[in-house]
Amino acid sequence: MNCVYCGSKAVTERREITARGYRRFRCRDCGRQFNERSNGVLNRTCLPSDIIAFVVFCRLRYRLTLRDLSEVMALRGIEVSHEAIRDWEAKLLPVMGDALRKRRQGTRRGAGISWYIDETYLKVRGRWCYLYRAIDRDGNLIDAMLSEHRDMQAAKAFFRSARATMGFRPDRVTTDGHGSYPRAIRTVLGKTVRHRTSAYLNNRLEQDHRGIKGRIRCMRGFKSHDAAERFCREHGELRNLLRPRRRHNQIVSASLRRARFAKATCIALDIMQNA
Repeated sequence: MNCVYCGSKAVTERREITARGYRRFRCRDCGRQFNERSNGVLNRTCLPSDIIAFVVFCRLRYRLTLRDLSEVMALRGIEVSHEAIRDWEAKLLPVMGDALRKRRQGTRRGAGISWYIDETYLKVRGRWCYLYRAIDRDGNLIDAMLSEHRDMQAAKAFFRSARATMGFRPDRVTTDGHGSYPRAIRTVLGKTVRHRTSAYLNNRLEQDHRGIKGRIRCMRGFKSHDAAERFCREHGELRNLLRPRRRHNQIVSASLRRARFAKATCIALDIMQNA
């Protein structure tokens, strides 16, 4: 392990550990001491990393408010405020989301060449905002972006984000009849991409919106645009990671469903614990 302050490799592990059970080190070049968590986003937090990661995972996965999670922790003998959980969420969600997007980048499947794009609505500080979302033919997530406006600039920004996230361009894109999509597709994705406009072909995406809509229904709303975009985007990443199906209408047994859920959960928790 290199020194988190000067980057030197002349590091010696000390015998004692921190109060949270983390190993301590000392740099022989700069003389400063640090521990396993000194260079992470969870440095100086009041609880071990595994507990914090589990709380943030439950925050995204299940329909629990911040105060619900605070009460659940109190039942386990751990006193933590809902504001502390909000702070953990703000620190860990971007790290987890970036890691999961890197795992998906370049994974070009046969269904990935066809994108279905639509937007749904949610309120931020009492104002309606537009959540752009895209999935492929098998229901796998392409990208999500929250915008205050539904116009040409927002459509172009979403297509640029989706292309950067996936690392390739689709062969065809299916959208609704909004007038900003044709020009945005030609400008960002290229003229060779086939654009289809159909109401019933986007039904799979309309149904997929239920995931985020059902999750935020129990919440008291978002107070800032950044918090809303962070939660909605990373919720989609975790939900996509935990999907038991790999193909559209695939039959998955109960045992395989449990095994895939356990494996995906370990991946998400490890990312947040090592943040």
